[in-house]
Amino acid sequence: MKIAFVGKGGSGKTTLSALFVRHLAARGVPVIAVDADINQHLGPALGLSDEEAAGVPALGDRLPELKDHLRGDNPRIPSAAAMIKTTPPGSGSRLLRHDDLGPVLDSCTRVIEAESGSIRFLATGAFTDEDLGVACYHSKTGAVELMLNHLVDGRDEYVVVDMTAGSDSFASGMFTRFDLTFLVSEPTRRGVSVHRQYRDYARDFDVELRVVGNKVRDPEDLAWLREEIGEDLLTALGHSDWVRALERGRPRPFRVLGEDERAVLRTLHAAADASWERRDPVRWTRQMIHFHLRNAESWGNERTGTDLAAQVDPDFVPGATDTRAVPQPA
Repeated sequence: MKIAFVGKGGSGKTTLSALFVRHLAARGVPVIAVDADINQHLGPALGLSDEEAAGVPALGDRLPELKDHLRGDNPRIPSAAAMIKTTPPGSGSRLLRHDDLGPVLDSCTRVIEAESGSIRFLATGAFTDEDLGVACYHSKTGAVELMLNHLVDGRDEYVVVDMTAGSDSFASGMFTRFDLTFLVSEPTRRGVSVHRQYRDYARDFDVELRVVGNKVRDPEDLAWLREEIGEDLLTALGHSDWVRALERGRPRPFRVLGEDERAVLRTLHAAADASWERRDPVRWTRQMIHFHLRNAESWGNERTGTDLAAQVDPDFVPGATDTRAVPQPA
């Protein structure tokens, strides 16, 4: 299961991401947590010190090696230099499994033995002073997009990605790579405005979106969220002493998390699990190809000096249980 957390800056999406990851780990569910936000805070929210989090190898720095590994023996891809972040897998490509991410991703993985259970953690890396004016942050998340495109996962295997804030999540096709996206929204006009943006984009690509209200103080806040968000609102989290302690850098043991917070996490888990039945590998692959061809035409062909459309293997559907060909985008 591939799950994303999105929302405006300060909405609490990283905190909710960390709580959900801890909830899964506490139940013995294999979980990989990925910090793909421009502000890297998921590691400390999962229990790493600031120094430990800063020492996690950045995925964004390993993109060339990851490309070389994933292309495998795919005859449509002559070299790693001919790959871009949306290059789809085909016959001969190396696919990833939840318990076998390959040597590049394994070298960037840090296992967090949290009190709630074992968590595998990956981070794209922070946007540094050296990147200013010469790089786009989404070039760093390219490794995550390639990982998701090549990952064949099972129902009870979770990848949870803390995405960059606001509508920046739509700057690449990665927003279509998830079985379910949780949008964290405060009961404010700015909070719900991000939901409207995301909802309109998501609708065009059949992205399943559910909203988690956060910092909901009273029934009036909840009623306002229901009025503004409608049926997309799944659940809401009120004031939490546990969360406040975490945000102050004084985390409490997961076992003392309150029942209200646990009920919210159970609701998220049930919604994520139910989305498995709606998974459609053919549609998922079609979307992957759509964004690859868009990138090829707009910048990829020129940058690589290659016709990137030729990388598309029309009969290859990773994770499919049938042999349907992938319809080509118009």
